[in-house]
Amino acid sequence: MSIGAKDRIDKLLVKKYAQQQVDNHDLTATSMVNPEKMMEAMNDYAAVQRNVMFMSNKISNLCASIKAKARYSPHLQART
Repeated sequence: MSIGAKDRIDKLLVKKYAQQQVDNHDLTATSMVNPEKMMEAMNDYAAVQRNVMFMSNKISNLCASIKAKARYSPHLQART
């Protein structure tokens, strides 16, 4: 797969738009959101998500160990 103009029409379009000037006025506009505060909020959100996952894994492991202990405990198996 090659890059570039392959036929006459593509070559003419490339030639035409190579001379065009673009006014990127959006790049010079000031942001309404403070980037430092945005990064701080994103970091806080990530920390909360990480802690939720950590606690979920801990609870899951705890429940699994309690179930295993109840299932394989000799004094509980005699009752069933």
